[in-house]
Amino acid sequence: MKRFVALVLTVIMVLSVACVVSAEGPKGKVMLYSSMQEAQLQAIEQAFEAKYPGVDMEYYYAGGGKLVTKMTTEAQDGGQIASDLVWLGDPSDYEVFKANGWLQPYVSPETEHIAKEYMDAEGYYTAGRLVTMGIAWFIGVDEEDAPKTWNDLLDPKWKNQIIMTDPAQASTTKYWMAAMMQSEKYGPAYFEKLRDNGVELESGTTATHNRVADASYQVGICLDYVSANLIAEGSPMAFHYTTEDVITMTSPIAIIKGCANLDNAQLLMDFILSKEGQEVLVANNLVSVRDDVEMKVDTSAIAAINMPVDYTELGENLQNYLNEFNRIFGK
Repeated sequence: MKRFVALVLTVIMVLSVACVVSAEGPKGKVMLYSSMQEAQLQAIEQAFEAKYPGVDMEYYYAGGGKLVTKMTTEAQDGGQIASDLVWLGDPSDYEVFKANGWLQPYVSPETEHIAKEYMDAEGYYTAGRLVTMGIAWFIGVDEEDAPKTWNDLLDPKWKNQIIMTDPAQASTTKYWMAAMMQSEKYGPAYFEKLRDNGVELESGTTATHNRVADASYQVGICLDYVSANLIAEGSPMAFHYTTEDVITMTSPIAIIKGCANLDNAQLLMDFILSKEGQEVLVANNLVSVRDDVEMKVDTSAIAAINMPVDYTELGENLQNYLNEFNRIFGK
């Protein structure tokens, strides 16, 4: 009888401990590599840690080109990439990551509210936000005169007054450049004309936008959300999407194969893709991938004039397009 009572008490103690552990929720840490602006990363970090106080979210922020180089270096000779997730702007990068065997398939339950077009068919990555390239201008330029199409940038009146980010340094600009290269309507000839019109290359995305805001250049090939952030802060610049051939990037998020914190990586990915997480992004001037999040941006109108892009071909020839761009600009 005493043994029975002791056994019952032991079982009760074990169950009590298990309940306490369960009640405490997830613990540990999770690391994210991302090229997204640091203000948005901080907003995600604060919201995620408020929901899961037992998990420490860390992130490494750098331009897309630098992050790809970092991942390549870490993965060399069978090494392990020192992150749990990666979130860059260029979806074609992820086809390379897949081919390299760097990604762990994961289909979040939150994808019920995300279009299949925004997800990898094999489950290796899912869009975490929508990013669109457009044209920004210093407010000293009359809005009626501001370029409205990519070809408008070739007008001699903008000679030596255009700034863009070096595609080798930023994944979003690299994607835009490659999509334009792929298009029969534009191709390498477009970039030769853009070069001849005196376009300047800047080393970083934020720096590009700042040089429009401080009137160093009258117009820039810029991102919607970075421009929106600066405008919200009072910078004297404006932005609009092109009236044709809009180029939108799905900015995927993916889990790294063999990562140290798989459970927390899935937890963070679920949070970012959730309605709660996407509303955090929208509150910070980003565009959601979900169909149940309210936004100021009319994504259907943008989609109607999106330029068709062959993602598979883009992934296979991304380096060739970058090499061609470098040749044109003498790099």
